[in-house]
Amino acid sequence: MAHIVRRVRQAGTYFVTSRTWQSRALFQRPATAQILLEQLLDCRGRGFYNLHEFVIMPDHFHALLTPAAETTLEKAMQMIKGGSAHRIHQESDGKFPVWQSGFHDRWIRDQQEYEARAAYIRENPVTARLAGKPEDYAFSSACGRFAMDARSFRAGTSGAEAPMS
Repeated sequence: MAHIVRRVRQAGTYFVTSRTWQSRALFQRPATAQILLEQLLDCRGRGFYNLHEFVIMPDHFHALLTPAAETTLEKAMQMIKGGSAHRIHQESDGKFPVWQSGFHDRWIRDQQEYEARAAYIRENPVTARLAGKPEDYAFSSACGRFAMDARSFRAGTSGAEAPMS
């Protein structure tokens, strides 16, 4: 798989997706999903990004996040993936790869696109038949257990111009 080289750092909010190595269902185990969940929240708490929405699926995760001014999107993803892989290896004595290299991202241009991606994240466990409704899925921001960072766009502006909350 070719590695995408990112040469431009564009401020704003991103929809990001990363898959496990060989699409293995690592996060089907609640203990392993909990490690990724804690890493997502810890990196947000350490100021790497604002976290707006997320879902941890058995073999991948999605998030809507806004990197902090001094953090690149690549650094934010490195902290999430590297930190979670390190903890998973510590707790399982494993040496296997956890993540596929790289990640997919989409820069969010306006409120309409933001809402569409947020709805996709919330509905993902329902579509995959892991839950009857979004709030029933424990490893998602839709469950209501986690305080998420607000995000808004001024009318007529792009995601790059919207302030970080």
